[in-house]
Amino acid sequence: MEMADSSELRCLEIGAIREEAELCVILMHGLGADGHDFEDVARMWCEAALPRRWRFVLPHAEEMPVTINTGMRMPAWYDILDLSHPREVNWETVGASRRQIESLMEREPAPKMILAGFSQGAAMALEVGLRNQARIAGVLLMSGYLLESEERLAPRCEGALPIGVFHGSDDEVVPIRAAEGTVEALRRAGYAPTFKSYAGLGHSLAEEEMGDVLGWLSECGE
Repeated sequence: MEMADSSELRCLEIGAIREEAELCVILMHGLGADGHDFEDVARMWCEAALPRRWRFVLPHAEEMPVTINTGMRMPAWYDILDLSHPREVNWETVGASRRQIESLMEREPAPKMILAGFSQGAAMALEVGLRNQARIAGVLLMSGYLLESEERLAPRCEGALPIGVFHGSDDEVVPIRAAEGTVEALRRAGYAPTFKSYAGLGHSLAEEEMGDVLGWLSECGE
């Protein structure tokens, strides 16, 4: 089902209908992709969760020029200026996407919500989740990282927010050191993230990881 309201993010919806969902996972794709990138995986997780009623909302990021890709327009949650760690980004574009995702969250009445993402989408999930801790049941990062700078540190933990960090050891796009740095920064801010790396895995998902993520989602959804 496609939501085409031009004032809102277009989304793909998988699983339970909005009014019947026990758990809603808003899952954000990586740079240059769209919500269909995780359509099959979301369907698999929904089927594996039965008879629990899970719902996945897969938004499509709007297109924008991306500096690291020579200004080419593509689906992106924010403009990346440099591939440093932490990433140098255009914070205005980060804020614009954060507000769109927060608006999407307001439309979902499920009693439990998880923000999730892959790569740039994972960074966006964490960005939004740390600023909406009371509203969500957890944040899931797959091959992602924390958006942070010396002037803009992660918000402090307000309770016991579950954060799952899953990452390939041989990721050539977001190196494992970015995930390790994310975990360290989150711990300094008072969080207790779960962290698992996968030997030999690059910037992608593996079957073992998909099983681990399913288990993590199940724990958060209880």
